[in-house]
Amino acid sequence: MTLRAFGLVLGGLLVQLAFIVSYVGAFHSPTPQRIPVAVVAPQQVSAKIVAQLNALDGDPVKATAASSTAVAREWVLTRRTDAAFLFDATGTHDTLLVASAGGPSVSQTATQIAQRIEASEKRGIAVTDIRPPNPGDGRGMTSFYLVLGWVIGGYLTATIMGMASGSRPANRPRTLIRLAVLIPYAVVSGVAGAVIVGPVFDALGGHFWALSAIGALTVMASAATALGLQTLLGLLGTGLVVLLFVVLGNPSSGGVYPAPLLPDFWSAIGQALPPGAGTTLVRNTVYFSGHATSSALWVLGAYAVGGAALAWGASWWREGRGADAGARASAAA
Repeated sequence: MTLRAFGLVLGGLLVQLAFIVSYVGAFHSPTPQRIPVAVVAPQQVSAKIVAQLNALDGDPVKATAASSTAVAREWVLTRRTDAAFLFDATGTHDTLLVASAGGPSVSQTATQIAQRIEASEKRGIAVTDIRPPNPGDGRGMTSFYLVLGWVIGGYLTATIMGMASGSRPANRPRTLIRLAVLIPYAVVSGVAGAVIVGPVFDALGGHFWALSAIGALTVMASAATALGLQTLLGLLGTGLVVLLFVVLGNPSSGGVYPAPLLPDFWSAIGQALPPGAGTTLVRNTVYFSGHATSSALWVLGAYAVGGAALAWGASWWREGRGADAGARASAAA
């Protein structure tokens, strides 16, 4: 076995172990951390309830007083909070508003926390889901799987293009050709994905063109980044893409467990990677009228533009290195 072959096998082993560590680390023990909750209560008790919620062991919620039920409901639907607690000052039965389309696991966790608190106070609570997933969306996972397919398709296509004629483009014209090919591929991928989750399965219907655009941007972000890293680093770039988009990006994306249920590391990086940004963008577009999507758009746009710029710059740099090496060889001859 050559040293290079040994290095490749070792690299595969490390990626495998990283995959296991990342997924198990993210999912083995989901624990609520500062779930945003709006609190509606009379002024004389509002501050006390907010303080009690924020003082719970382990900081499972982050409570904020809201001026009215309408305001609290708006906060949930615009993704400022994940739930709203409505205190009944005239009785012993309160209400919890959730929007499970934004992540059923968070809604379930908020419900469990509220039920536990209410039981200790000898009060009852009714849970109202003001924005559930579509009937064809099951447990609200379609957004995640859709974006997962777009991301994987993007970097796989960039990798296949590199394998077809060398993993490192020899010059800038070849890089421009590959980037030009990726644009219509991304558009077709976005439209095809929107067709599958819309007319075919009716999981995320009614947002065909918005989803098509999101898909094109997501695929371009994934493919351009992969092309840039592979142009710069060759085979190592492919491994880095898998590390970023699959090993780290998928478990931190919020598709299975949203950020408030993930450990700090995965919660922090999730929305900075295409899988997380794409999942948030699709969910909030379909279910929450496009609220809280600007950051996700900037992230995906940055990967698309940054990846293309990296691919161009890396091919230019390699051209320069090749020219310098040729000059040195001529001088030596």
